[in-house]
Amino acid sequence: MPYTNYEEKIIDTVKKVMPAVVSIVVGKTYDEIVKERPYELMVPHGDHVDLPPPEEDLPHTPSGKVRIGGGSGFIIDASGLILTNKHVVFDEKAEYLVTTAAEDTYPAKVIARDPLNDVAIVKIEAENLQVISLGNSNAIELGQTALAVGTALGEFQNTVSAGIVSGLSRFINAITDMEGHSERLRGLIQTDAAINPGNSGGPLVNLKGEAIGINAAVVFGAQNIGFAIPINKAKYDLDELKKYGRIRRPFLGIRYILLNPMLKRRFRLAVDRGAFVLREGVPGRSAVIAGSAAEKAGIHETDIILELNQIKIDEKTSPEDILEGAALGTKIPVRILRDGKEEILTAPVEERAISTG
Repeated sequence: MPYTNYEEKIIDTVKKVMPAVVSIVVGKTYDEIVKERPYELMVPHGDHVDLPPPEEDLPHTPSGKVRIGGGSGFIIDASGLILTNKHVVFDEKAEYLVTTAAEDTYPAKVIARDPLNDVAIVKIEAENLQVISLGNSNAIELGQTALAVGTALGEFQNTVSAGIVSGLSRFINAITDMEGHSERLRGLIQTDAAINPGNSGGPLVNLKGEAIGINAAVVFGAQNIGFAIPINKAKYDLDELKKYGRIRRPFLGIRYILLNPMLKRRFRLAVDRGAFVLREGVPGRSAVIAGSAAEKAGIHETDIILELNQIKIDEKTSPEDILEGAALGTKIPVRILRDGKEEILTAPVEERAISTG
């Protein structure tokens, strides 16, 4: 039975992009894992947790280290520049190995991690590699076909799933590392193409074979709901890296929770929206980071930031969302609520730079 034109487009697209999709393996020594994060080796068993198994019983990387995780990525430069998720390569002490579709394995170095978005840039020393072109995520339309490519579950390399773009500008709170830290991801592409653990960091592509997103997260317990970082965010990071040797991002320097009616009642506050500056009960942490733009502006713990740069803060618009559009080196007004009175402060838009890992 002959293929339909639609099937032929999908097959041609897969053939075009697959050689540029890679697997990323994360490894550490057994002693490092037992010392730093032994829970990664512990296995729930009934009403108790088994102790870490002997090293010889664990999977290992080709270099002999214990394999503790993995993900996907895709080559965007023939000399070995690779895009992936920040949460795939978050551990600064780990070893990273990249395996190409041709089954060549290379040691990898993390060049930069985006401090706001779940994007990382990795480099391997290679030449004449096949690449994926970067599309324009601002031109995405609801309902258009999207293909997710990667190493599903960390085991099944060259896995492809097809779907459509189901939603735009989504935001979620996602677990971003093995220690359970969560991160607010904004402006995401929603797709019903299957994205599984291990697919993270792989490309979401259109039928032209262009990467329009980086597969990032799934919602456990739900079906056909996955999310990808828009590729234009990664293009911004690449431009920053090329111009400045690092990814520059505005940084306010506060810990906070975004208010809603429920939290208003819980904390007995006067308003139900805004960023409530709070350390969240974590020992050793400050609500306002010393030396930060927030401290220079005079922001205190328990202040409620109502507006930044004359833009209201609510559950869908966080301080980071607003700062992302502010120019470094400028100053912006900060409207706060303190002790029942509104005040307007002025904060410098300062850089938070992440040059490498």
